[in-house]
Parts: sequence; C-alpha cells; structure tokens
Amino acid sequence: MLLLLPPVEERIPARPLWTPPWADHRGKPFRLDEPSPTCYEEGDSEERLMKTLEEILAGLPRIRAAADGLRDMMLANLVMIGEIPAPTGGEQARVDFLLQRFTEDGLEHCSFDELHNGAGLLAGTEGQRNILLLAYADAAVSDDTDQTVEVETDRVVGPFVVDNSIALAALVTLPTLLDRLQVRLRSNVLFLAAARSLGRGNLEGLKFFLTNSRVPVHFGLCVEGVQLGRLNCACLGMLRGEIVCRLPDDYNWAQHGATGSIIPMNDVITRINRIAVPKRPYTSLVLGSIHGGISHYNIARQTTLGFEVRSEAADILHQVQQQMKDIVEEVSSQAGVVITADFFARREPGGLDPAHPLVRCGRSVLTQLGLQPMIYLTTSGMSALVDRKIPALTLGVTTGERLGRLDEFDEACAIEPMATGLAQLAGILLALDGGYADESA
Repeated sequence: MLLLLPPVEERIPARPLWTPPWADHRGKPFRLDEPSPTCYEEGDSEERLMKTLEEILAGLPRIRAAADGLRDMMLANLVMIGEIPAPTGGEQARVDFLLQRFTEDGLEHCSFDELHNGAGLLAGTEGQRNILLLAYADAAVSDDTDQTVEVETDRVVGPFVVDNSIALAALVTLPTLLDRLQVRLRSNVLFLAAARSLGRGNLEGLKFFLTNSRVPVHFGLCVEGVQLGRLNCACLGMLRGEIVCRLPDDYNWAQHGATGSIIPMNDVITRINRIAVPKRPYTSLVLGSIHGGISHYNIARQTTLGFEVRSEAADILHQVQQQMKDIVEEVSSQAGVVITADFFARREPGGLDPAHPLVRCGRSVLTQLGLQPMIYLTTSGMSALVDRKIPALTLGVTTGERLGRLDEFDEACAIEPMATGLAQLAGILLALDGGYADESA
C-alpha cells in the first residue's frame, strides 16, 4: 500500500494519532477507538439544539450563493474528470487526478489502496467521529470510447457525465466551498472515490475499503450525479447477472433452419417476460443489454443478455433467480445449444426508516433549499454501508437526462442546479457534525 504524506503526528499534533486505513503496516496503530460522542455538551437543552439547527438551515442561502461562485471550478473539474477514461478495474488515471485535486484542496493523507480507491481526509478539530463522503470512480465506458465533454449554455453533455463524473466533481469542489465559508468541522470527513463499483465490480472497491479500514465510519453520504432532490435512505435488494447462449462445438452449421444463438436467446427472453413479478413488495426485472453476432449474414455463435432484478423482499429475489435457472436449463435442452446463467452480484434490502434523525435532517435541508425531497428505494452503493449498519443517505447533485437524439453513452446534466447540489452536501455535513442526525438527537 502507498502512503503519500508524512505520518499524522508530523502534520496535526493536536489531534489523536492515527494512520489512514490505506497506510502500510509501519504506521502507528489507529487510536480513535472510543464510542462516538454527541457533538454538544451534556446539559444542552433541546431548545438550544433546535435553534442551532435552525441557524444552519437559515445559512443555506449564503452557502448556495458561495457555491454558485464556484461554478467555473465545478465545470472545469467535471470536464477534466469526465474526459479521463475509467472503465471498471481501470480507474487509476482518474483516481490519480482526483488525488491531485484532493491535495490541492488541502486534504490530508491523499492516497490509494490495492484496488485503487482514492481517499483523502478533511481533518476535524476534534476528530471524534468520521463521516464518509463517497462517489464511484469508474464509468461504464471503455478506454477507446470518445469521452469528449461539451459545456453548453445551460447544460453539460458527454459520456456518463451524470453517472458519475458530476458526483466526483462535487467531491473535489466541496472542500473549496467549505474553505470559502470558513467552516471548520469538528468531525473528520473521509472523501472516497470508490473503484470497481459498476457492473461486475459490484462495489468491490467500497467493500474493500470498509473491510480493511481501521477508521470507524459513523455516517455515510453517497453522492450520485442525479437527480437533485433524491433522498434515498433504504436500498432495494438486487440480483445482477448475465445469460450466455453459445453454439456447441458439434453444431451442425449446414442443417436447414440452423438459427445460431440469437433465436434461442429470444426464447429465453420471452419466457423471462412471463415471470409473474409482484407489485407488492415492489419488484422489477430489467433486461439491460444484449449482444450477439458480428454481421448481417453470419450465424451468431454467442449471444449475451445482461439483466438485473430488484425487489424489496429477499425471498422474491431467490424465487426469480430459481425461475430464471429453470428457463435456462429448459431452453438449452430443447434448442441444442449451451446456455448458462451467471449471477455475479447480489445485494440485500435494508436501510433507515424515514423517521430516522438523519433522514429528517436531510428533508429539512432539501426543503429549505426549495427542493421537494424524493424518498424512494435505491440500488446505489449505499447498500455496502447498510450491510455494516452505518446510517447513510444517497443524494443527487443536479438534474439530468438521456435524450433520444444523443449517442448511447451520452448524458446531459443541467448547470444551474449544481450550486444547490453543493449547498445540500455542505448543509447535511454541518447537521451531521452538530449531532442532529444522532439517534439520541
């Protein structure tokens, strides 16, 4: 592992000594092992706490104005991040750039681990609790895709700028906003660009970070590009995989009516569409991608179907998985081809109740900023935090869309709402730092 900065005792001697979780074994052991205290003195009245929270909410217009003054920086970060290729498992160049930005922002211990998660620390004055602020580092495009990002009058257009370049841009712009506001948090904030998150990555980078971290995470904020106003506090269960149809080695190419791999896959899709998916508990089955063949006149040797099943209930996921296995076996035996199903990612449902203090804080901040909070179940990286019982939210930075006239990979996001997106992150951080999201608050 690589530690880019000197030991913490040489940099911030007033704080308890600790080594970031991505440091090597020669660092001093982490000593921040006390339970997280509330961020106010014992005996403070509820009235005083409420007044202080009201002061945070009242200051949000000033925070938004300051964020709007950073528009050019935000857009510059977005363009530079978005144009660096970062396919899942190949995020190194993008993470290196993010670490450079973290260092320029004044974050400490800007380093990466074995999976190339990039992280930096905004040290608090007390450091007795840790807030994790994270976004995906990877994008669902290959190295050879044209990743030009265009800034127009009112929007930014480019390959996957919504998912998730804009969130990364917010991550590296937020420390400057806090500095402009002269905000000094008592809590530590860990900024994390998580590698290997999408597709077969299945949040591997984030899970690795949480598993190997010696720093206890008390709260998490997952930043997504869109939509501004989302306030996800709970996760859907999810099952992701691929079905592959291949022609066997002894396939009779000269046989009349030989159809290759596409027609059997069509049969699989037809049968999957007949699976009875319940509306309650909410369940959906998404057939997201299909690839097969190389030309109009060649019989396709292999066809691949990508899918994702989402549900509020874990047992429904298990039932659908079994039905899909049955379909694959039946069609494979009837069509004389080899069909396999690979279920490579599974996440369990769970999360916070909408009445949790963290969710209430989020609602208050969004409402004060003129947003209508949208509380719904998500499949975001928050699920890795939920698995570890870490209270967390998923938030959006701006509004965006995929227009039919754009290329398959291109997305568009609005510029004007970005300041509000940054202001909500700052506001919720202030509320967390003040102890207003604690279950005892």
